[in-house]
Amino acid sequence: MKILLPFFATLRWQDIADILLNSYILFRLYVLFRGTTVFRVITGIAILWVFQRIAVFFGLILTIWALQGIMAVAALIIIIVFRNEIRSVLQAKNLKTILWGFSYKPFHTPIEIIVESIYTLSRRRIGALMVFPGEDDLEEVIQKGIRWNGSVSKEMIISIFWPDNPVHDGAAIIKGNQITDVGVILPLSHYNDLPSRYGTRHRAALGLAEATDALIVVVSEETGKVVVAKDSTISDIAGNDELIKKLRVHAGTTEKDKGLLRKSKLKLGIAALLSIILVTVVWFDFSKGMDTLITLEIPLEYTTRDPSMEIIDTSVNTVSLQLGGSGTLIKSIRPDQVHVRMDLDKAVAGRNTFSITKENITLPPGIFLKKITPSIVEATLDITIKKTLPVQVDWVGKLPEQLILLEVRVDPKAIEVVGGNRVLDNIATIYTEKVQLDNIRKSGAITLNPVLIPASLKIASGSKNKINVSYVVKPKLPSN
Repeated sequence: MKILLPFFATLRWQDIADILLNSYILFRLYVLFRGTTVFRVITGIAILWVFQRIAVFFGLILTIWALQGIMAVAALIIIIVFRNEIRSVLQAKNLKTILWGFSYKPFHTPIEIIVESIYTLSRRRIGALMVFPGEDDLEEVIQKGIRWNGSVSKEMIISIFWPDNPVHDGAAIIKGNQITDVGVILPLSHYNDLPSRYGTRHRAALGLAEATDALIVVVSEETGKVVVAKDSTISDIAGNDELIKKLRVHAGTTEKDKGLLRKSKLKLGIAALLSIILVTVVWFDFSKGMDTLITLEIPLEYTTRDPSMEIIDTSVNTVSLQLGGSGTLIKSIRPDQVHVRMDLDKAVAGRNTFSITKENITLPPGIFLKKITPSIVEATLDITIKKTLPVQVDWVGKLPEQLILLEVRVDPKAIEVVGGNRVLDNIATIYTEKVQLDNIRKSGAITLNPVLIPASLKIASGSKNKINVSYVVKPKLPSN
């Protein structure tokens, strides 16, 4: 749990959205392809990925290399080998069904109409083969016939299996209240000990029942008897009531199958939860596997200082931070996103020692702090006072030999300065900028800036921050 807490604490909203979006995509792939060979192959690839990560953990170099090679071509294999299955799943569904729909069994199948139609065919000795799909995908087992998509009605069913209809020898697939396909070819059963009264239709019905969970109804052309094939078995039907019961059980309208429907919904809930867990693990593995380290020099900011005190000196002005994170996030870091702030709220006059911790550092989401250098900083503070200091021109160099400096006037003669008590106690004069005597040839005036040393000193409000200096020079009198 202690390992996971830092991970969740650094999640960005973009990361959460990324995980949820991909979890939903994975869940939708499960809903669309469950029960198909494509889904089983994808499941196998996912298991290979788990073994690959285990191999990485234990450092099994050859195993890692082999599994990576298999997974590198897995997507291409799925697209090429199973392109027909993928196309059939996507073509059979509209956009809403792909993005949101669930393949619950329909509860509005007009069973009474279907049973009435079946026994009308039975009385007339018209052969028929009707398929009622379950949860398994039939596309991999049957040979597609003709797309129909007609509403179930007695007249429609009889017309499909009427001997003069070109598609009467094939099977009709009924989903809910729709006849979706007609003229469909079913796989034949491999049983050799079937009764002699069972013809090709019966063998085809049993063949599909052996491969899927569909229910298939057969009407014999020779005898008019009705049989039902399901779960690899084929049985005669005694009458209307028995057939209605079997169709209702298969369609999910009995209490028993309502429990199966609840179980199906529970499976979907578990699949959704597993999708989130799997995508989170993959995201974490991917993002952590791309960790990049970077070292930044960040200015140290001092905050919440007592206004009556000044910072006189600090041991460091910048802090070196070693940061980690995915390469993309590290490259996107801007200087204004990283801050190191030291709270001086409890600082006292004199020298103060502070520890720099993670709480003092602000980082963008998804970036991890690896190391702080230095981890200790010292700051010297002093009580702020005001002091009036006389101004002195800082003359440097030497006047030309033929000139003498007669008079110097300074305005203002004194400046009020704000600074630390200890600093100002040792300062008696404020000097101006340096003035080169070598360059003076005649009387004149200049405007100079005061030089404040140390830099923590400031000119008090209301005091002049420029110094006007006028000077008078004249030639030396010749000596006798």
